[in-house]
Amino acid sequence: MRLIKDKTSIDFLSRGRRLTTTALSILAVIISIGSVATRGLELGIDFTGGVLLEVGYPQHADVERVRQLLGDAGFSDVQVQRFGTETDVLLRLPPQPNTNSDEIRRLLQQTLAADEPDVDLRRVEFVGPQVGQELREQGGLATIFVLLLIFGYVMLRFQWKFAAGAVAALVHDVILTVGFFSIFRLQFDLTVLAAVLAVIGYSLNDTVVTFDRIRENFVKLRGTTPEDSINVSVNEMLARTIITGVTTLLVLTALFMFGGESVAPFSIALIVGVIVGTYSSIYTASATALYLDVNAQDLLPPAEDPDLVDDLP
Repeated sequence: MRLIKDKTSIDFLSRGRRLTTTALSILAVIISIGSVATRGLELGIDFTGGVLLEVGYPQHADVERVRQLLGDAGFSDVQVQRFGTETDVLLRLPPQPNTNSDEIRRLLQQTLAADEPDVDLRRVEFVGPQVGQELREQGGLATIFVLLLIFGYVMLRFQWKFAAGAVAALVHDVILTVGFFSIFRLQFDLTVLAAVLAVIGYSLNDTVVTFDRIRENFVKLRGTTPEDSINVSVNEMLARTIITGVTTLLVLTALFMFGGESVAPFSIALIVGVIVGTYSSIYTASATALYLDVNAQDLLPPAEDPDLVDDLP
């Protein structure tokens, strides 16, 4: 691709590269959807219902020992993870049939006290299956509603071809992030859903900033092809995109490494989302607008009717 006033250094959106990256994105989306459809998600008790307990130990808690004790006591599929300090443990149990909340608390207290008499059950929460089903439905509706509002916002601010590109990028980001959790069998709960919605906001911000520069360059670089104008715009925003992405990833990596197991799924979802969102703002949003044949004429205001102009006083 030819250079325009030495502003372009990387050819992101040549036809060959667009076709290659589009094929890779479609393949990744198909794999993600296939994994969710066949393997499903490791839903947390927020969506399935169950019991959540915060347990305090007087000294360092042995997570593996706690997991073994509960398994021997008949609590199947229990999840044990650190929560906060080395003495705090978070227990997640699936719904226990034919057992009420008071009985579950008593059995857990008895099981854990047999190994550590000073153990303290600080907090016990119960989520019914019906509540979990409602949370799952409302979370899905919230995601769809956000995408529709974003489509309307970008269409009003730019043009429908840009709006289609922005929504395509966001759908791409959501599917790949959720697919990552399905493929690697990571727990998917309300915190992960919140992270997915945050990814939508991050990706949209990156896309809108790039679209703003594209709109400016469509006017400034008259006589150039839409592909060249968009390529120049992406290169001009490249430093900003890299700095924003790297600094965000540094914070999320620190949160993942030192935040404990309770926030690990949230951190992972954001890390995956930021990487995928940075990619999609270039190779999905901008490429989709090019596939729809966007050009400078699409951003011009509609021409006035000459007959109406003549009738004006």
